[in-house]
Amino acid sequence: MTLLALLRHADTAWSEEGRIQGRSDLPLSESGRAQLRARALPLDCRGMKVVTSPLARCVETAALLGAPDAEREPRIAEMHWGAWEGRLLAELRRELGEAMRQNEARGLDFRPEGGESPREVSSRVGLWLEGITTPTLAITHRGVIRVALAAATGWDMTGRPPVKLDWSAVHFFRIAGGSLTVDRLNVR
Repeated sequence: MTLLALLRHADTAWSEEGRIQGRSDLPLSESGRAQLRARALPLDCRGMKVVTSPLARCVETAALLGAPDAEREPRIAEMHWGAWEGRLLAELRRELGEAMRQNEARGLDFRPEGGESPREVSSRVGLWLEGITTPTLAITHRGVIRVALAAATGWDMTGRPPVKLDWSAVHFFRIAGGSLTVDRLNVR
């Protein structure tokens, strides 16, 4: 079994405002950079291969954590939120009402207007997982970490997740034959 560590990028101006970022390519905010300067990765991450989403917020997070030359992996980019990028989820819920509730109730098949579903994210992440053979730290996004949790626990992404995730912590999984199991979550 191969150890996989997933870490969400530090904050951007949009994440501080609660805006949906998706594939919008935003840099880290000054407070996000300060968060990283005060952070040390868990010891289990030492010596791991570091891979990052190609989006600027992840590349910059990797660089500030000491991996400026981390391999860029497009399959771990954030879920594409289409026309909803830059919007607040609460605004969408008010504006779309029952249609939004029905869409969210679809779990893995939820789909933002012009975007991709968590099931599609899970498929592309799964293809990436099949090739991992060495312990790896991936700097990625909420959407990717959520589909990893869903795959590892059987959560269909309806209702609350089985575990509340700390978005500033590292989440460890084990990979065997392309399948994930939870090792440890919320490690600081």
